[in-house]
Amino acid sequence: MLEVKTFPQDMSGLEVDRTEPRRCLVNGLFEESVEVNGQPRTFYTYLHPDLVYNQPCVVVAPPDDVPVLDYLENGPWLAFAQEHDVFLHVLIPGPGGWDLDGGDADYMNRVYVQINGRRSYVAMQDNIYAVGVGRGATVAQQAVMKMSSEWSGLATFGDLDPRAALNADATAGGENTGKTELVISAAKVQVPVWMAWGENTGANAEVCAYWKNANDAADDPFANRWADEIYFPSAVCKNSSVNEEKISQVRVTNHFGGTLSDEFLGAVWAYLNAACRHRCFGTKALRSRIDPDAYGFTRRTMELDGWTRTWYEYVPERVKTLGRPVPLVVCMHGRGGTAESFISLADMSRVAEERDFILVYPEAGVYQQRPGALRNLLLWCGEYKGEKIDDVKFVLSVIEDVKARCAVDAGRVYACGQSSGGMMTATLAQKAPRVFAAVAPWSALVDPDHELQLPEAIDPAVPFFFLFGEKDWLCADLEHGELEYHAAHDIAAFLKNLMKIYGLDTTPLTYTCGEICYYVYLNAKRVPMLTVGTVRDMSHANYPGESWASYDQFLAKFSRAEDGTLLYMGQPAI
Repeated sequence: MLEVKTFPQDMSGLEVDRTEPRRCLVNGLFEESVEVNGQPRTFYTYLHPDLVYNQPCVVVAPPDDVPVLDYLENGPWLAFAQEHDVFLHVLIPGPGGWDLDGGDADYMNRVYVQINGRRSYVAMQDNIYAVGVGRGATVAQQAVMKMSSEWSGLATFGDLDPRAALNADATAGGENTGKTELVISAAKVQVPVWMAWGENTGANAEVCAYWKNANDAADDPFANRWADEIYFPSAVCKNSSVNEEKISQVRVTNHFGGTLSDEFLGAVWAYLNAACRHRCFGTKALRSRIDPDAYGFTRRTMELDGWTRTWYEYVPERVKTLGRPVPLVVCMHGRGGTAESFISLADMSRVAEERDFILVYPEAGVYQQRPGALRNLLLWCGEYKGEKIDDVKFVLSVIEDVKARCAVDAGRVYACGQSSGGMMTATLAQKAPRVFAAVAPWSALVDPDHELQLPEAIDPAVPFFFLFGEKDWLCADLEHGELEYHAAHDIAAFLKNLMKIYGLDTTPLTYTCGEICYYVYLNAKRVPMLTVGTVRDMSHANYPGESWASYDQFLAKFSRAEDGTLLYMGQPAI
């Protein structure tokens, strides 16, 4: 019999593994609670030994004709979670079985919200997948239809109830959870789906038609070893694939007998896990997940101040053959993220590939976000047991390590990052201004949990390219905000201070390009030492278009001469 635990009320007494700071502080099968439509419900969370944060999450609605613990003990899911390094979350049917009138679809969607809370482990909203088995298949279908933009994929195993398409025209309400950084868009969008059942008729066919329409799938089916019908997206794509890729297929396996083998489950997972969903402007955007090893990243570590520190490094093949020094870009993830997860989210590697520079994704140190909570949420310039973690020293050490092995143009080193990584970007500009030719913070400049400290000077001056969403809870205040773009008080104070110490014209030039409205502040030589961009209809987020805009429109235009002089398009900037 499986042992069911509860998470410790106080996680702060648990030791963090200094050799793997991301390692979950507890493991086993745990019972969690969630409130659904005013009623308490419980579900199980399985964390296998050695699991680290921000791995994919699989939320399963199991059959309701067998006790859930028996199903877990005798079924494939615990072994699946260990083999594929996933967080496993399993719903529990009510006493009468699944409610197929929509109540348990809401339950599944509330579990999605709950597992993003960072209370006892750290999950990431970009890679959460819904699965339904038996009558649970209908629950999963209803849940994903109602909150499509939150789920990165859907798989169901079993014939569907006629109520499976109950939420075909319904959406959940939007929700912003604030400092957990979870925003529920609940829009109708494309979703990768795989459905196994008896025949593609009746309610099954109705749901198949729904997803073909949602995914803009062509009518002609293909097939492979595991799927009898594979409907690919139509070839017509009117939008750029920079921020969202048209990748959702509809896969159908007929004659499914009810036995979910490890091999079949592995094939379904390989398909689902190839996609992830990123926060973006408007809603969340679906993209192909970047596997660091397959893409060509190298994972590197160093021992520093008693911690094993990690970064991912990407050197494009063309760069290796250029025979000349190239720029180096440091790209930093947000609070609770990881270097690996930010590779897909920021998508800066494609910019590196096409613009010929070396790219590094360092990983932050640890921090305790709230009293009694876990002590190894990743955050830049954090602390452990009152011990400050010197992340400036770490990033500069990474840069020196790369320069010792690769031909780096020391006059074209840049930094960028989102949220906590944006704060770290601003910190690097202040603490190591001679190292960086320009920086691009995204979604943050200052730490909202500590008193604002404004620099009296940044010498030599470092140009700033700052992007944030119009609805960003951290950076914008639509009612009481300052400057032309309603910046929150601390953000506005930092920007005004930059204008002061750099001697900038406080009346910006403005222009709009696509979803971004730019405000450009010039110095006496008409050089844009500060550019602020507000992204329409975006909350606290980051998306691939920011990487391209930051490098092409700003970073690449700045460099430093050997004597440290800042140059703008080859000419002295100051």
